[in-house]
Amino acid sequence: MARSPYGNYGHAILTAGALSTPDQVALTYCGEQSFTYDQLNRNVNRRAHALLEKGVGPGRRVAALLNETLRVAEVYLAQAKIGAVTAALNPYWPVETLRDVVAASGCTAFVYDATVEGVVGQIRESLPAVTTWIDVRELEGDSEEEPPISGRYDDPLALYYTSGTTGLPKAVVHTHASSLATAQIWLDVPRGPDSVFGTGAIIWGIGFPAIVGPALYAGMRLVLEQDWGPANFLRVVPRERVTHLSQIPSFYAALLASPEHEDVDLSSIQVIMLGGEPLTATMLERIKARLPQAGVYSYYGQTEAPYTCMGRVDDGTTPLGSSGRARTGNAVRITDPNGERVVGEVGEINLAGPHRMTGYDGLPERTAEVLRGEWYVGGDLGTLSSDGVLRVLGRREDSILKGGVWTQPVVIEEAASALDGVAEAGAVGVPEGASEQEVLLAVVPRAGHTLDASKLALALADTLPAHQRPDHIVVADALPHSQDASGGPGKLLRGKIRELLG
Repeated sequence: MARSPYGNYGHAILTAGALSTPDQVALTYCGEQSFTYDQLNRNVNRRAHALLEKGVGPGRRVAALLNETLRVAEVYLAQAKIGAVTAALNPYWPVETLRDVVAASGCTAFVYDATVEGVVGQIRESLPAVTTWIDVRELEGDSEEEPPISGRYDDPLALYYTSGTTGLPKAVVHTHASSLATAQIWLDVPRGPDSVFGTGAIIWGIGFPAIVGPALYAGMRLVLEQDWGPANFLRVVPRERVTHLSQIPSFYAALLASPEHEDVDLSSIQVIMLGGEPLTATMLERIKARLPQAGVYSYYGQTEAPYTCMGRVDDGTTPLGSSGRARTGNAVRITDPNGERVVGEVGEINLAGPHRMTGYDGLPERTAEVLRGEWYVGGDLGTLSSDGVLRVLGRREDSILKGGVWTQPVVIEEAASALDGVAEAGAVGVPEGASEQEVLLAVVPRAGHTLDASKLALALADTLPAHQRPDHIVVADALPHSQDASGGPGKLLRGKIRELLG
């Protein structure tokens, strides 16, 4: 009996849509090109046949260094269909990191686009194990027919990489099955036949199964841009009538700090999914004041177990400050230092479900540390209510120890962000790792405002207990954020605050 093709990620994500709604628009690229589900599927098939002609087949590992969002979508899906394993490389890594990651990946083929030709020239000679180098412009096969489908269910689909904040980025192994489970994100969120999901160039890496896959799987129109910073966001949303978004709260700190948004029609936005960092009450108020028609959701997950929990926070369904409940088919629990489940107490967050990784490639000892039976335990602290609502407190290493009491920086940041004129705040303990620390608070003023550190200190003294009050306040032009190719700010880098301002 033939094996069903629907266990294959590429077939289930794209071909199923091409079969059921062939004339529906699947993807719009930079406002210049649009493709129906049938057209996109045919394009992907051409790429797949071209890959097969170049010797890329089932099980072969292919390093993919792609920054053009349309090419990312086409190549990742083509390689999924033929059962190749994609090593999803970050085009913003330093050259040395890129070289070392590829050397450790087991890849023997490498596909790239025109934006990274210079980088490829720098690393090519130092990667003798890579025997096939493919410019994506060469992947124009003659056939639009379905390629031989290979790779299903528990077969490896891709290596997605962690942020690499401590050492070389780790390669997280996801299968066809785990990626299909992640693709069900939007099935738990209201949407309609005209839903439009907008995003930028963060779709390489885990952004692909967390953004592209879910949008296509849910039958949405996916709007792909190269730049998703505030300026282009304000152009694209009204032009494409974008309805659904997935971002981090820092994006809205940047967007709403400037008056440029005030006369732009953003009324099409229906759902805003926020994660990656805490959403403060002040930021939620600012978002709802500007976008009252939008439902605001918080989510929590990691590369190892994406989008495990979610919940709507603007209508009372989910308490603000929490990340909601485990979504359909997933599980979350909190354990104490002995590994015992606790409720209402601070402990380590455990995640489980079919979306969970199988492990870190080539790192069995590190895998054993974080995979405990069916659970993934990644070092984040939190609490779980008796009715299953998760509140993420942060990472142990981010905690501030003052006066013998541990505090998560988000508590201080939320209090500072609520003050008039503050666009963004970041708090750290100094010196790093000390048994007794002082609180360093960095704040950024909103457009048209000035901030006085002494007045901020007095205001916070009225709202925060002694062990949370800032000892040092610095007014900065901007806070350090990661660069994730969105065009807007990435995650707040608290360590950099200490390094730059401490």
